[in-house]
Amino acid sequence: MGKIRIGIVGYGNIGRGVEQSIKRNDDMELKAVFTRRDPASVKIQTEGAEVKHFDDMEAMKDDIDVMILCGGSATDLPVIGPKVAASFNTIDSFDTHAKIPEYFANVDKAAKEGKNVSIISVGWDPGMFSLNRLYAESILVQGSTYTFWGKGVRHSDAIRRIEGVKNGIQYTVPIEAAVDQVRSGSEPELTTRQKHLRECYVVAEEGADKAAIEEAIKTMPNYFDEYDTTVTFITEEELKENHSKMPHGGFVIRTGETGCEGNKHVIEYSLKLDSNPEFTGSVLVAYARAAHRLSKKGESGARSVFDIAPAMLSQMTPEELRAHML
Repeated sequence: MGKIRIGIVGYGNIGRGVEQSIKRNDDMELKAVFTRRDPASVKIQTEGAEVKHFDDMEAMKDDIDVMILCGGSATDLPVIGPKVAASFNTIDSFDTHAKIPEYFANVDKAAKEGKNVSIISVGWDPGMFSLNRLYAESILVQGSTYTFWGKGVRHSDAIRRIEGVKNGIQYTVPIEAAVDQVRSGSEPELTTRQKHLRECYVVAEEGADKAAIEEAIKTMPNYFDEYDTTVTFITEEELKENHSKMPHGGFVIRTGETGCEGNKHVIEYSLKLDSNPEFTGSVLVAYARAAHRLSKKGESGARSVFDIAPAMLSQMTPEELRAHML
């Protein structure tokens, strides 16, 4: 069988992570990267792959098996998700949790009309964490589920939009005392403030009002106002030297009881990532394999990670999986 032919839509951090993951999967090849920028200005790392403008996508309909969409969830994916799903099998990492049902419905309609398969909200949360919440709650039907994120980079763009901020980065940090409480099986009721800290490192523009910047960050709705937030002002050099990587991770913990004696159990899944984009890209690539296989079976429409059997992600055959993984 030939290799699965992949297209990447958007060449930011996630797109570059997808490209690197494709190189590590010998049943796949990158055919093209699609961008809204001038294609001549985008330099990729895969010999033989093309860089095309977003508007030229349709011309390669017969050359690509799965498109991996690497746009943002706020404004990009809601538009391009359904648009591309009408012509190609797609994978994306749409992560606005509250809007997933609406997004799923829009992509499902387009994918069914185009007779394609689209797997949405693929990554680690939503994605791998979602699966582990489902498994844990299906097994321990009475109990409590907790999700902790970090230590990792999140919401840095929100900081950079504040007037007077030249650059900045933000880390979400789990509060250890809260994690320990949960692991004890005591099923505490925890507020947002009790679960995570926000640490912000900011490069201010020359002459900017640092007190005003700090106040704007700490009171920002939906991002920082519900957290204990620290703001530390640093130089551009310090930012580049100490905060250039994009680590992340977190925990999903389910505690519950079984039996008439109330025996307690703790299920925990954790991630510690040096590179959030590269890990997310690797998850997207695994699910591209599943989308291709489902499409070959003649299936169409949208799917989430809940709908994909684990065997569909692996390069191994079912016989190999039973022999080596079961």
